[in-house]
Amino acid sequence: MNRIPEKPRLLKILKDDGFNVPDFYFISGEDFDEGNFLELQEFLNRSCTSFKVIVRSAHPQEDRFKGGTFDSLETNCDITGVQYARNRITKLARHAKRLNILRQQRFNGAPQIDIDQMGIMVMQYIEGLQVMAKQLGDQWEFGISGFAKEKVPVESYITRRPPDERLLELSDTIQRHLGFRCEIEYILDYSGVIHVVQARDISLIDLLEQNRFEQTLRLDGIRRLRKRNNYRERVIYTMDNPSIYERIMAMSSELLREQERVEEKFGKILKVIEEYEQELEQFSLKYQYYAVLGLKIRIPDELFHKASHCLNELPDYQARLTQVLLENQYQIDYFLSEADTILAKDRLHLNLCTHAAYGVDSVRNPLWFIHWTPEHHDAVVNQFRKLGFKTKDMIGIEISPEERPMVYRL
Repeated sequence: MNRIPEKPRLLKILKDDGFNVPDFYFISGEDFDEGNFLELQEFLNRSCTSFKVIVRSAHPQEDRFKGGTFDSLETNCDITGVQYARNRITKLARHAKRLNILRQQRFNGAPQIDIDQMGIMVMQYIEGLQVMAKQLGDQWEFGISGFAKEKVPVESYITRRPPDERLLELSDTIQRHLGFRCEIEYILDYSGVIHVVQARDISLIDLLEQNRFEQTLRLDGIRRLRKRNNYRERVIYTMDNPSIYERIMAMSSELLREQERVEEKFGKILKVIEEYEQELEQFSLKYQYYAVLGLKIRIPDELFHKASHCLNELPDYQARLTQVLLENQYQIDYFLSEADTILAKDRLHLNLCTHAAYGVDSVRNPLWFIHWTPEHHDAVVNQFRKLGFKTKDMIGIEISPEERPMVYRL
């Protein structure tokens, strides 16, 4: 596939036409696999004054997927560092992002993709404030993250007022220059210089949101029996992970007690974990938008330690079980990261990339975290159980003007 991916193609247009785009080099998946690194080495020698570079994914079909589906990594400014980053990007696409890719193919019409064709874009490393800009209707919105100044992190937030007023005019200029609506990523470095590091065509991706602004009628009034402020309905998956571990420990105890048909019984233990992971994947591929009701999401350290050592009398089996349990925790995290609504104790922390936090897809479908305090956890969980909330129930979430959520079954 000889098509130049969207990232390097649009940045080259901007750089050639005088916009302040950092030096970068694109290498295709084919050239990478064949070890054609001579031009890449020349680029690193010529352009990279820092000991680090940014390696960004650049697959020929990447523009058919949501922003943030594939990763970018900081790495050492040498061939070995770039090789590591590309291998890491492809590995993440095959494993950590596998469910996300499957869901986009299932619900958004994303194409089948050959990860081996993954090209990369190597760019000068610039430290500073990350700003992502996109136009909604006739107004620009800016997502802010990164570092305002060296070693002073900024909590991510969204605003219509940019950290530098020049970004308004620059964003308008870039969008007019390219001829379509864009999601533009900048780095505002510590000296105040604005660097354009990514531009993405969102003219089709964000069509629904644009239509909402352009095809809206304001009428004269409404009469309704129930007024709702900030309302959402979702199908739920009720998650109680410690119960799975307790079942595994009970089956392991039986295996040790009888010491008969060990391989068969061990296979049944692994089958419990496999079926749970299949259940998570099938649920996420059936429902495009779903909520997770976290009765108990995280595995307590003590429980994980007990489960991962419950077959110590059979070291070979114990090693296999420990590895499967570790992988299971990753599978749970992948499932959680696909939910757009989470109800859990306090605020469950998810590491969101900039696109997931305030990219164009989050405009249409923002993430909701409904939480209760740790002090109320047992009482809240007991109430959910008493009311009979279960997987595949439809729930309504209504947010009061005081930002207090009310959850009920439909």
